[in-house]
Amino acid sequence: MNPEIDSYLQEGCGRCSLVGTPDCKVHNWQGELRYLRKLVLDCGLTEELKWKVPCYTHNGHTILMVVAFKESATLSFFKGALLKDEHGILEKPGKNSQAGRVVRFTQVEEIAALEDVLKAYIFEAIEADEKGLKVNFKNISEYDVPEEFQERLDTDADLKEAFEALTPGRQKGYLLYFAGAKQSKTRASRVEKYIPKILKGLGFHD
Repeated sequence: MNPEIDSYLQEGCGRCSLVGTPDCKVHNWQGELRYLRKLVLDCGLTEELKWKVPCYTHNGHTILMVVAFKESATLSFFKGALLKDEHGILEKPGKNSQAGRVVRFTQVEEIAALEDVLKAYIFEAIEADEKGLKVNFKNISEYDVPEEFQERLDTDADLKEAFEALTPGRQKGYLLYFAGAKQSKTRASRVEKYIPKILKGLGFHD
């Protein structure tokens, strides 16, 4: 067992001011997180701390993570979209997620009841990694361009050139953020706010 994960379970991830306090979400799911940790290690994966959360790897490739959220303890498969999910237990972590899939738990008993199934899924994920299977990501052209942004692209050649020069990941980030606003006024405001970053060749999170 990795001592960094021991520290994570004792103190929390450290990504907010609640680290080391009883209010830290890691402390809400101690039994569930420890059960998941043992279950995953029983499958022969290597335990590492990445992105300040417990990650489990095979031959240096991340297979899954064990993560505490406010509402649940979660087993998160890095390329869960490749799994057959014969038991229908996997969920997308977000509506726009393509590769990742999660299983959420709020009780140790829920994990125990699915232990054999979860191990089978983990071994399937390991096999997929060994075979070099890849998730088929949507092409950027398959994403909708909000009308408010399309209007600016159609009337500003420099903006259009700058946006098309961005990596697909950066383009996707902007399109999802712009489209996430329900009202046209808000979408337009978001577009105007981030045009300077696009012109500088920067991504949404840069």
